[in-house]
Amino acid sequence: MHTLHRIDRAIGVLAALLFVAAVAGFGLALPGYDAMRHPVALLGAIGVPHAQAFSVLGFVLPGVLASAVAVRLLLRVPRTAPWSMRVGVQLLMLAGVGFAAMGVLPLDASDIQSPASQYHASAWMVWVLAFVPGTLMYGLGALRLPGWRAQALLHLGCGAAMVLAAFVLQQWLPAPLAQRLAFACWAVWLVAALPLARRQG
Repeated sequence: MHTLHRIDRAIGVLAALLFVAAVAGFGLALPGYDAMRHPVALLGAIGVPHAQAFSVLGFVLPGVLASAVAVRLLLRVPRTAPWSMRVGVQLLMLAGVGFAAMGVLPLDASDIQSPASQYHASAWMVWVLAFVPGTLMYGLGALRLPGWRAQALLHLGCGAAMVLAAFVLQQWLPAPLAQRLAFACWAVWLVAALPLARRQG
C-alpha cells in the first residue's frame, strides 16, 4: 500500500516534469525558437531536428502517465459517489490518450493545412474537449461528497481555467502564450490530483 501511495505522488509530478523539461530543453536547442511566437508542437514537427525525441518525451510519455493518473483516481472514487465522477475520470483517461496522440501525430511545420497538421489539431482538440468536461463532471460530483471539497475545487478550477486558456484568452494573447497557459492548467491537475485524492479517499 505504501508503494502505491508513493507511485500516486510520483506519476503526476513525473508527467509534468517530463513535459516542462522537454519543452524547455528542446526549445533551447532549436535555433530561432521563440516561445512567444512558436507553438510547443513545433518542437515535434515533421522535419525539425530531434522532433521524434521531443514527441516521445514531451507528448507520448506524459500523456500515458496522465492516463495512469486518471486510472488511479478512478480506483479511489467511492462506491457511493455520483455517476458523474466516474464518467469524468473516464474522460480524463481519454484526455491523456489525446495528449499522447499529439506526439504520434506530429505537426507539419511546412504546411499547416496538410493532413498531418489537421490530425495533430484533432489530437489537441480530443485532449482539451475530454479534459474540460472530465474535470468539471468530476468536480461537480466531488462537491456532493463529504470531505472532497479540495478535490472538487481543484477539478473545477482546472476545467474553468482550461476553457479560458484554450478558447477565450487567444482573443487577447498570442496563441502560443495562451496555449502554454492551457498546458499549465493541465500540469497543475497532474501534480495535485492524486495527492489530494489520497488525503480524502
